[in-house]
Amino acid sequence: MDARTRKHGQADDDTADEARMLAEGITAKRDRLLASLTLIAGIGLLIGLPFALRTGAEFFMPVTAALVVAIALVPLLEWFERRGIPSKLAAGLCVLIFLAVALFAIGSIVVPASDWVAQVPTKITKVRQALEPVFDLYKNLDRFIDRTVSQIEVAGAQGTQTRAVRIETPNSMLGLLTSSAPHLLIQLFFSLLVIFFFLAGWTAMRKKTIVSRGSFEGALTTARVIQQVVDATSTYLGTITLINIGLGGLTALVLWWLGMPSPVMWGGIVAVANYIPYLGPIVAALLLFVGGLMIYPDIWGAMLPPAAFISFHLIEANLFTPMVVGHRLTISPLSILISLSFWAWVWGTTGALLAVPLLIIMKTIFSAAGTPDIAGFLFEHGTLTHIGDPDEEEVDDRQEMPPAMVDTPKASS
Repeated sequence: MDARTRKHGQADDDTADEARMLAEGITAKRDRLLASLTLIAGIGLLIGLPFALRTGAEFFMPVTAALVVAIALVPLLEWFERRGIPSKLAAGLCVLIFLAVALFAIGSIVVPASDWVAQVPTKITKVRQALEPVFDLYKNLDRFIDRTVSQIEVAGAQGTQTRAVRIETPNSMLGLLTSSAPHLLIQLFFSLLVIFFFLAGWTAMRKKTIVSRGSFEGALTTARVIQQVVDATSTYLGTITLINIGLGGLTALVLWWLGMPSPVMWGGIVAVANYIPYLGPIVAALLLFVGGLMIYPDIWGAMLPPAAFISFHLIEANLFTPMVVGHRLTISPLSILISLSFWAWVWGTTGALLAVPLLIIMKTIFSAAGTPDIAGFLFEHGTLTHIGDPDEEEVDDRQEMPPAMVDTPKASS
């Protein structure tokens, strides 16, 4: 009787083990299927999102730019609110301050730039004369290329006729801006409204987002992520803005000393272009070189403005900015370059200006919420999301594990 009972008990245990293994297998396959569907949907969204953003640029671009600016203005809003100013009035003051600074920057650049553009047709001869040594340097190479091409060129139809093509350019930048003013004004007004309503409802929206969490830990995590996004974005934009203003002011001072007209305009161009990593300083240096060709009699004089700016930029980029921003924010140069290329392709110059702030926001959110672990999904157990750092308990266990004992021969007496 005992043997029969023991046999039935062992059979029940085997059946339970098989059922448990079958349930675990079904659960693993279901999780794998859900992870696969999530991965496919994520890849599809990642492929389709850039084209959607590019097609709907008239809507998405001003909204995104306004949200980035609004996040950067949150510390100023909170400063006003701590002094007893109502949220809506504080939001209006923030918008007015931003609008005043933006209008001053645009006016200091656009108005003098219209005069420079108007002078381009009359300065072409002067530019060509200044570049004459460069043309002479490559004259022999041009002759060699022409002689080689003429020897291998297949004779074409002799009766072909050529016709002159006349390209009409705007007489001034002011005329170009006037033609596109209605569209720009609508987008600007829409962006200002987004900034105002975002700031006016910021305190209530943040409180509602935190309180609506289902647990205290979730509310604490949400509050921490929101504060990290605001701090990282506002700190970066505020610090870079001060650095760019200093760089532009120093460049304008040196250009004034060199006798170059409109030094404030060139300083503003330098300050704005420096928001775009890598490409912005190159464009600013090229514009300064072209401006120098229109003013100075030879190419050596034209190289003084870009040389001065490049010197200041190298000091700022390699010494000052890493010292001020480096310990607060560390981003891979490859990530910056990819973000810059992506947003510049999607939204042009505006996208290039927004590339680094958007990268900071996404990096802050992903560091708190977790990032997709594609390698783990493909080669391990199908886990799609990898949350941040390894478990602290596992690290402590590894640190507390004693080293392996190795037997050593005892010295013979």
